[in-house]
Amino acid sequence: MSVSITFLGGANTVTGSKYLVRHGRHTLLVDCGLFQGYKQLRLRNWTPLPVAPSQIDAVILTHAHLDHSGYLPLLAREGFQGHAWATPGTRELCGILLPDSGHIQEEDAAFANRHGFSKHTPALPLYTRKDALASLKLIKPVAFNHSFEPMPGCQATFSHAGHILGAASLLLEIAGRRILFSGDLGRTDDFIMNPPDRAPAADTVIIESTYGDRQHPREDVLSELGPALQRLASRGGVAVVPVFAVGRAQEILHAIAVLKARGELPAKLPVFLDSPMAIHSTHLFEHFPGEHKLDARQVRDLTHCATMVNTPEESKALARRHGPMVILAASGMATGGRVLHHLALYAGGHRNMIILTGFQAAGTRGATLASGANSVRIHGKDISIGAEVVQLQSASAHADAPQLVSWLRTLPQRPDQVYIVHGEIGAADALRQRIEHGLGWRALAPEHGSTWPL
Repeated sequence: MSVSITFLGGANTVTGSKYLVRHGRHTLLVDCGLFQGYKQLRLRNWTPLPVAPSQIDAVILTHAHLDHSGYLPLLAREGFQGHAWATPGTRELCGILLPDSGHIQEEDAAFANRHGFSKHTPALPLYTRKDALASLKLIKPVAFNHSFEPMPGCQATFSHAGHILGAASLLLEIAGRRILFSGDLGRTDDFIMNPPDRAPAADTVIIESTYGDRQHPREDVLSELGPALQRLASRGGVAVVPVFAVGRAQEILHAIAVLKARGELPAKLPVFLDSPMAIHSTHLFEHFPGEHKLDARQVRDLTHCATMVNTPEESKALARRHGPMVILAASGMATGGRVLHHLALYAGGHRNMIILTGFQAAGTRGATLASGANSVRIHGKDISIGAEVVQLQSASAHADAPQLVSWLRTLPQRPDQVYIVHGEIGAADALRQRIEHGLGWRALAPEHGSTWPL
């Protein structure tokens, strides 16, 4: 029986990853992500999949970021009843991220209804917190390097991908074919995460291309962040740092702790972590010591170098403080969450600073800020940008183009085909050319909705 793959997300975009693998009468979905960014992409979240959720045998999650896991609550609500396989770290992080995603969507819908922003009456959330909690019961954890059977005739194995806690590459063995999904690959020189494992032998490779068109700078996060926060402290401003609750929040906290210990930042510079998700995720570093570079003392320092802000009342109270201070808050691309309130309050002040810490997908507020725009729209209002905007080039959690190619070179033998996914069109095509010209391999960036034999 033949094997095919349909690209239902993550094709010519860096969001919404969903890859439908068919083998005879059986189907599984590798990743189950939300589309984010441009409205025309976000509208795809509301479009039914070309296969009924009840007909999908299994879901396999490579990691917990919402662009890879955030569609699972809707899939479950619409009838999916199989297992959603994931590493233990991914299972724990989904327990934090998915309910929060449902809560934010409920809040956004309620806000739109209160202020008349919605073209639909009433505005509805894509799914609710209750939906997300119900979907968690479907997630079945399996350890790295342990084979499992997600559907009849298919063996699957996770290997370490770096990137964030629990992040995995996935090898599927079906009908004599070996199909390797890179997942989101971490950097070989990441500040806190271990590097990815070597790639196993495969006939077909599906590789991400978030940074497929660029190379990370040689300087590290300390040499970028230190001078920026020194400038901020000297002028008494407020730094608003949109952070991804999983990964970048912990990296920035660790960097600040190191800079203070070195005496490169004032020991009394106030730092606030205003994200319950990030707070919970930080504690998980204690549970998975083999996946990161931090020792027990450094993990403890993550929670001691900042004041943890849990409640909405504590978050609002930050507005009554004066600078200098640093506020870390989700989300990392400023698409939602508490960071929006801090941006609305502080983005206009010339003493203040906005520090972007990772990839900013096209169509997000983070991308607008990174472009040097004079204003950004928040809660229906245009907010002027007077603050200094700093984008940390060294804080990305993704492998760059040379590192992606280096990972491919660890394959024991040449694959028949490489599919390039999870990247904007330019980044995907740039990686395609690197693979074709540098390795001499067949490479293709598939179109959204296209189906290919494997």
